[in-house]
Amino acid sequence: MSEENQNELPSVDQTENVQPVEPVQDVEPAASVETAINEEAAPEYVQQNPDMTQPQIIVQRERGFAHYVGFALLCVLCICFFFMPGIAITYGVSCIVDLTGAAAWIFSSILSVVAWLFFKIKIKGFKKSFYWYIGLCVLVLAILVTIQVITEHNIFAGIIALLTGAKA
Repeated sequence: MSEENQNELPSVDQTENVQPVEPVQDVEPAASVETAINEEAAPEYVQQNPDMTQPQIIVQRERGFAHYVGFALLCVLCICFFFMPGIAITYGVSCIVDLTGAAAWIFSSILSVVAWLFFKIKIKGFKKSFYWYIGLCVLVLAILVTIQVITEHNIFAGIIALLTGAKA
């Protein structure tokens, strides 16, 4: 209650007796002064903008089954794209030696991580080395597509069969 009385504006009678006061230097650190100013200014801001006190309604649509299936498919494709250099080498090796699905994934992941580490060590900067590795993945994918189109050999079906363990 006393704070409310202190914050009231002086009446006409009180303004006649007010004498000018010399400015006092702040002794407090600047961070605490800013915090105190922000705490004092917040109620005034809310009073000036009554929209801020109103609750905001956010309408979010429920996502269907197709959304989650599409997201899962996109994740699988991204993983396969990241391991594309290792998968291509593993497919070449599997044409010579029989590999199981688990062995193919392990072999291709090791080769891909080694290739990525090679780019990371040789090229300074994470972002730049990542871009170069993605460029390598695109190049390998383009080579596989070119081989499939030119030779009419179904490479991608062989890769999918190898990675799922369906190759006998």
